[in-house]
Amino acid sequence: MTGFAIAAGNRNTRATRIMAGLLAGTIMGSLPSTALAQETSEEPETVQPAAVQQQDVVRSIAVSGAQRLEPQTILSYIRLRPGDAYTQAAGDGVLKDLYATELFSNVSVVNDGGNVVITVVENPVINRILLEGNERIKSDKILPEIRLAPRQIFTRSKVRADVARIIELYKRQGRFAATVEPQMVQLSQNRVDIVFEIEEGPKSKVRQINIIGNEKFDDGELKSEMVTKQTGGLLSFLSSNTSYDPDRLAFDQQNLRTFYLTEGYADFRVVSAVAELTPDKEDFIITYVVEEGERYKFGDVEVQSELRDFDSDALTERLAMKSGDFYNAKLVEDTVEQMTDLAGTFGYAFADIRPEFRRNPEGLTMDVTFVLREAPRVYVERIDVNGNTLTQDKVVRREFRVAEGDAFNSLAIKRSEARIKSLGYFQENFEITQVEGSAPDRVILEANIEEQPTGELQLSAGFSSLERFILSGSIRQRNFRGRGQTVGLSLNYSGYSKSAQVSFTEPYVFDRNISLGADVYHREVDNDYFNSGFSTYEQSTTGLSVRAGVPLSEYMSLIGSYTLNREDVSIAGSDFADLDGDGVEECVTSRFICEAVGKRTASIIGLTINHDTLDSRLRPTRGETISLTGEFAGLGGDVKYLRMRSRMGKWFNLGSGFIFSLNAEGGWIEALKDNPTPGFDDVRLTDRFFLGEPQFRGFDIRGVGPRIVRLNYLVDPENPEGPRILESLEDVQNQDNRRFADALGGRAYYLGRAELEIPLGSGAREMGLRPSIWADVGSLFGLDTPNLIDNPNGRQLTNSAGELLYLQPVLDDDGEPTGQFANVTDPTAPDGTANDPLLGDFYKELYLGDDISPRVTVGVGVNWNSPFGPFRIDISHALIKQRGDDTKTLSFNVGTQF
Repeated sequence: MTGFAIAAGNRNTRATRIMAGLLAGTIMGSLPSTALAQETSEEPETVQPAAVQQQDVVRSIAVSGAQRLEPQTILSYIRLRPGDAYTQAAGDGVLKDLYATELFSNVSVVNDGGNVVITVVENPVINRILLEGNERIKSDKILPEIRLAPRQIFTRSKVRADVARIIELYKRQGRFAATVEPQMVQLSQNRVDIVFEIEEGPKSKVRQINIIGNEKFDDGELKSEMVTKQTGGLLSFLSSNTSYDPDRLAFDQQNLRTFYLTEGYADFRVVSAVAELTPDKEDFIITYVVEEGERYKFGDVEVQSELRDFDSDALTERLAMKSGDFYNAKLVEDTVEQMTDLAGTFGYAFADIRPEFRRNPEGLTMDVTFVLREAPRVYVERIDVNGNTLTQDKVVRREFRVAEGDAFNSLAIKRSEARIKSLGYFQENFEITQVEGSAPDRVILEANIEEQPTGELQLSAGFSSLERFILSGSIRQRNFRGRGQTVGLSLNYSGYSKSAQVSFTEPYVFDRNISLGADVYHREVDNDYFNSGFSTYEQSTTGLSVRAGVPLSEYMSLIGSYTLNREDVSIAGSDFADLDGDGVEECVTSRFICEAVGKRTASIIGLTINHDTLDSRLRPTRGETISLTGEFAGLGGDVKYLRMRSRMGKWFNLGSGFIFSLNAEGGWIEALKDNPTPGFDDVRLTDRFFLGEPQFRGFDIRGVGPRIVRLNYLVDPENPEGPRILESLEDVQNQDNRRFADALGGRAYYLGRAELEIPLGSGAREMGLRPSIWADVGSLFGLDTPNLIDNPNGRQLTNSAGELLYLQPVLDDDGEPTGQFANVTDPTAPDGTANDPLLGDFYKELYLGDDISPRVTVGVGVNWNSPFGPFRIDISHALIKQRGDDTKTLSFNVGTQF
């Protein structure tokens, strides 16, 4: 590999002049020297000027050394022609002309009595462009910026330009120490490979920010208003804004001005903003020089309206700023925006609202007059939908809240944009543009859309703390045949659940604003996951759900539904035994599980009222949502109950990327049919509410609310034949590999969440990281206290009738105890001996957790759109819990697509 100097290029011109000088020196060298003349005391011989060289007339011009270029093409680049007088200047002109083409690496001119021979060495052809050392910026980002390309003629000027472009790319990333060294590898047939050796260097950080001239606000407060942050902060490693960016520097100057104008300093200005690169080229030191000026207050504030629909005095009374308040430029700007929106709602699409300022330096007041200039009321002449190739026009048009011929309404236009965005069929930055119509009072609305793929084919696998291993596959089309219909098929398998579902939704039945949807599904849930092998059951549900919705207003809708489920709750065969010897097997596991065993049909009708003003259904930043759902089971079937649920949420955009949200929900269920078994709640186990992960962070799955906890009697290891020792509740709950509790659910619950999403730097946002801090509060309660049968020995085993069971030792053929025991209801064995409840393993059951008192958890969480799929992790701490609750510190959920 051979390096080349970028500055080379005029070597032959200088060589020609040097040869002329050497020739003159030779002539001079033949003359006696002055010193010699003085030594011989002879008068020095007078040197006569050399005679002017006779000019030759160019008789012919020949080209030597050309390979790719034709000689005639080369001769066309020069001004020298046969018949011209050949001089030294003419020879230099030939050199200049040919070097200017950048086609040659070397040129020489020889004149032989008028026969001029031009010898050229052509620049090589580029074979490949190679990049070495680039890791932070990939080649596919650099190569489009390079002018050189394979099969082009190599020129030094293009190389210099490409080096400058590459360095500029690194400067945009804040790497001002980056260097680029071009190298040329000679190949056969006058070809070369160009290699750009890149040393990226460290990212140039902002080491320090200095502010000079600020007296009213300290440095820390002003730095908090800047986007650029200096290194050394506690969380600076999470931010990409510590790197130097000239555009960000200009933006920060505007931020400083905005801050001071908001605080009333109308004369504030940034005198200078200088960024100095440290000698090692690794950091920048930024210095701002500011002049704060005096603080102003609002003087006379009024509105002058030339629009007939707006009364000046009424608008003046409603202004947010009053005379005597400190001047706030942001408040003035917001007022103009609000008035513009207000004018737009009255049909003035092009309303001209300008604030006029009158400054009083003596009294330090600022008079502001909002002038609403006269403008024609505008009507919608036409609505154009452009760019749709698959989606039918009507799918877009039916989301418009204005029609052709309607008066222009800016709020309706914004609502139309939000509804079209919520479809999810088009680009995120979709906007409805306004174009002047055929008359001054006409406007054309254009929906320029860019369609996105709406078909989804997904195979995913993952692992979560909730469902352990997860395998799922789904196919869905959200814009089926371009009609806005949604069809889908999904299959899911995890550690405790299996499901299959087919769904269809038509948002506009017969082009009317009525939605219709249906789902057919089968789900299986294994309760063994919740209780780790203790008191387990399996629940299988096969059903059909049909729903229809109609809008009540722009933001409110009514949805009716009908659901038909066939449920089957079963337990393992080992949990049945012939207790009475009559050949009839009874359930001998937990009484509360036994009560739920069986098949039943549920026929449910539901009604939901929704209120939704969210700006986005996927990731809302502002707005609110409220829903109220009532369900009645009993229109046929075996189950009869009334269930109510309510959910509400509100999102606040606090600015600077901070999003705060409040969510609350609650539910209540009432049985409409008494349970025939005494000691059990009228609402069946599988119909109740359950609370825990993932709804209630900080608690395990079904970890909140009423439950039966078993306390085992253990044998004292130092006295095996002695009395039993009852283990504590803490011992039971601290065991990792088994659960000694049956979650019973509850009739009522409430749950509230407060969460603040914290913005990170642009680098973290590009990675999809969205951290948050949160607090949850809630409770599950309302069951009838179960009838727990007690006895002096603490044994709590009963049959399905609630009768106390005793244990009879099982003997082998020789009459020796086998160590096993049979459950019997008679305290006396057939041989007349007493059945001893203290033989074998015994336990005592406690009913805990049925308490309306709130449980409170706090924590931090991170959402990450990782390369493996969406990932969520939460670290929680329970501030308030009740006896029997199961807490959980760490929970996560992750999946991947392949």
